[in-house]
Amino acid sequence: MRAAIFQGPGNVRVEQVPDAALELDTDALVRVTAASIGGSDLWAYRGYGQRQPGARIGHEFVGLVEDVGAEVRTVRRGDLVLAPFSWSCGVCEFCLRGLTSSCVDGGFFSEPGHDGGQGEAVRVPHADGTLVVVPRSLRGAETRVLPLCDILSTGHHAAVSAQVNYRSTVAVVGDGAVGLCAVLAARRLGARRILVVGHHADRLALAQEFGATDIVEGRGQDAVEDVMARTGGVDAVLECVGAQGAWDTTIAIAKDGATIGYVGVPHLVEGVDVSLLFGRNLAIRGGMCPARAYIPGLLADVLDGTLDASPIFDLTVSLDELTDGYAMMDDRLALKAYVAI
Repeated sequence: MRAAIFQGPGNVRVEQVPDAALELDTDALVRVTAASIGGSDLWAYRGYGQRQPGARIGHEFVGLVEDVGAEVRTVRRGDLVLAPFSWSCGVCEFCLRGLTSSCVDGGFFSEPGHDGGQGEAVRVPHADGTLVVVPRSLRGAETRVLPLCDILSTGHHAAVSAQVNYRSTVAVVGDGAVGLCAVLAARRLGARRILVVGHHADRLALAQEFGATDIVEGRGQDAVEDVMARTGGVDAVLECVGAQGAWDTTIAIAKDGATIGYVGVPHLVEGVDVSLLFGRNLAIRGGMCPARAYIPGLLADVLDGTLDASPIFDLTVSLDELTDGYAMMDDRLALKAYVAI
């Protein structure tokens, strides 16, 4: 089969690899129909992180179940399924608490020894605890379903972690795919005002379509002063970038007693000054998204049409054109690439 291989910074290729196959009785074999390029894929492409040349890449995919192990009970051959970016057993103490990202026997697609989502097929460990069956009415609507694998769930995690509610004035720091999905999440949780801090006019326009009430175009001190002039400080900040500058802005615009929900994958973060948090009683919650725990509830809203992140996809490529998708996202000529397989 063909799959995407990371060969080093700026170099992702589609190559022939051994066919994905069942290994354990709890596995499922999924033939991928749609995938996407995620933010952490892009950071590896840019040379950040520990991904080694020759590794698989990709962690967001939807597909059809081709085969299941003898112990699999909740999915069957022919089902259209979506997978969160990590697999989880569904029965350990962390999974039962809804913290599936900390599953004691979990892992991540495209980690060493496992298939990546940007390929023709994927072996899914712990199929019962991981895969979610997509209702038949959403077949052919993969652009609506695919965001649940990561970005829509992650944006929701930021909003939930920041305790967004109908009284909240919320600021979203970052206008990437996760930040835009955080706007949807804050709106879904009833926030009365949603500000988005970013510096790409086209993405900020989409943020408004998604429900942002205020657009703050800029970064650094200029952005901080703009937010403070409008609000005097916000009740909840959703940090969706993971860089030092984003953290500095996040802390500066938080009102005393605010909660920060952070989901940006950390890169080039030198540190957070705890003394800035202490005297102002700022709370920090969040981290890696337990996507599998959130997907059923979010999928219900996707199904009834009240939640739709599909406009995030502004580029469609085939598997053969995957390298173009990476290059365009790296050059910020595309927000998020949908990969039709």
